[in-house]
Amino acid sequence: MVVDPAARAADGESVRIAKDVLCAGAASVKIVFPESAEEAERALAHRGRRHPVLLGDDLALLRTVRALHRDRALHDAPLSLVPIGTRSALARGFGVPGDVPAAARAVLDGAQRELDLLVDESGGIVLGALSIPCGTPIARTAAHWWTPVEKTARSLVRTLTAPIPAGGHHQPPRQRLRVEADGVLLTDLDQPVQEVSVRPAPAGYAEVCVRRPEGAGQVRARARSVTVSGRDFRYRADSAVTGPVRSRTWTVEPAAWRLTVPRQLPLTAG
Repeated sequence: MVVDPAARAADGESVRIAKDVLCAGAASVKIVFPESAEEAERALAHRGRRHPVLLGDDLALLRTVRALHRDRALHDAPLSLVPIGTRSALARGFGVPGDVPAAARAVLDGAQRELDLLVDESGGIVLGALSIPCGTPIARTAAHWWTPVEKTARSLVRTLTAPIPAGGHHQPPRQRLRVEADGVLLTDLDQPVQEVSVRPAPAGYAEVCVRRPEGAGQVRARARSVTVSGRDFRYRADSAVTGPVRSRTWTVEPAAWRLTVPRQLPLTAG
């Protein structure tokens, strides 16, 4: 069990509750209290055959998946998470309970859910979604895109992808980007775009949406590889802003990692 230092600082009582539930229900638990991201990565690298359990928020989850992916150990064992902290929309979108005791119980008796990754040529990863330009509000792009079998999942997707009310946020600036999905051109530099979003979709695909200025409509596609190029653009991948870059290609890695979720959730990949 890796207890993220930010979780201890934000909500020590929730950390104690999660530890009590997990230690009472598991035969053997090794608890690590790293003081930095580097110490957390070392603990993960030396976990042996133990299943990693993380107490932390979305940022801690992203760091953990990134470290395991870099070490080619992401699919060795399922990852479990008890969300503690202020940022947990991504975890809830994957089906992890927001309630600490419920999330801890799911670690003990839940099921494994296979999930896809978007990986770029520089080694960067995307769990939930990416958007261009980077100023796009994260609430609109944080939900992981899977076939919403459960009514609660449908409600979550509708909430996180609902249009922003007039006056809520300024429209993102228009950019000129070339977007290709599996080599098929969706838009070119001669057509301004307001937003490009990419997120994992079912069956090992990425869903691409190119939103054009008012009246020009949208272009949607599914592909296994998406390339965006243009003049010095930035993008938001989950909660991190990257750039400027002139070109970036994201490729879907199907069923790249496993996350423990409550058993009543649908367990289809993606």
